[in-house]
Amino acid sequence: MQIPEANASGVYANFLGVWHTAHEFTLDFAVTQPPSLAQTQDGQTVTRVPCQVVSRIKVPPTVLFDFLRTLNENLSNWEQNFSKEQ
Repeated sequence: MQIPEANASGVYANFLGVWHTAHEFTLDFAVTQPPSLAQTQDGQTVTRVPCQVVSRIKVPPTVLFDFLRTLNENLSNWEQNFSKEQ
């Protein structure tokens, strides 16, 4: 795998939004912004947490299944190696 120099350091994200069509899944990786209070149309006070998307990835469902298997495998490896430190 080759990574362009401009992308080598990666970007930080602490939020993930997911949506799909019949042919692809869209993964929006984002960073949360400071929360603010807002009023809904029926007068309830809610906390809104805006997010700034830092990367949008579109993948077909077949690739997403492989992605999930790989992510699960790596998360299991992380748990074995590092979860005791948390």
